[in-house]
Amino acid sequence: MLRPRIIPCLLVHQGGLVKTIGFKDPKYVGDPINAVKIFNEKEADELCVVDMDASVNGVEPDYKAIEHMALECRMPLCYGGGVRTAEQAKRIIGLGVEKVSLSAAAVERPELVAEIAEEVGRQSVVVVIDAKRKMLGRGWDVVTHNARRPAKLDALDFAARVADLGAGEIVMNSVDLDGKMTGYDLELARRLRERVKIPMTMLGGAGKLEHLSDLFAACGVVGAAAGSLFVFKGQYRAVLINYPQPAEKEPLFAAARRA
Repeated sequence: MLRPRIIPCLLVHQGGLVKTIGFKDPKYVGDPINAVKIFNEKEADELCVVDMDASVNGVEPDYKAIEHMALECRMPLCYGGGVRTAEQAKRIIGLGVEKVSLSAAAVERPELVAEIAEEVGRQSVVVVIDAKRKMLGRGWDVVTHNARRPAKLDALDFAARVADLGAGEIVMNSVDLDGKMTGYDLELARRLRERVKIPMTMLGGAGKLEHLSDLFAACGVVGAAAGSLFVFKGQYRAVLINYPQPAEKEPLFAAARRA
């Protein structure tokens, strides 16, 4: 039986693992490879790693670093950052990565989604949409380059478009809730579930396991990705890599079965 996925999302900045609030002021929280090893031990469902610098600086993906992570990772790995061609995506998949994620490049040239799907298979193409609430709360806009550039696109319309072009999964990231640890944007999650039929994952806002349960209750079998939840612990946000144990997951999955 299908079940939801619980996915740590790691942000890499200048070679280190960082966390942000609202995509600003990255705080160093450790070594990415060390984090991968810990999530191996904790048997995470999947791991997403995003290089914050590659797209913003317009540079090639760091293939050596990606290969190192892929060799260490014992769970499905999704990599994002700097991918602008089907050839780059094919090279990354060849290093042992299961999925390649696109963000700004898909906004700038949506046809890239179809090109990469043709090259590596739809199941390996993820489109990450950074969504920011419009003024007066009337929907969500797409933003890119660490939320610095407005794309003048509606986030839900864009999700439907890239799904039609060949994306195998949509990751909807709430910029407004990034690092806040106050819960997912459930309205956005429900609206996305209504618009696309492909696998979807929500990112941004999770601060406790109950927030994952709320998401699964709202949308059923979807992915729940988080950064702060899995690298901070306690009210003082002490750095501590963590992940739910099997006994902690079961009540969360029960919420999805009831949805």
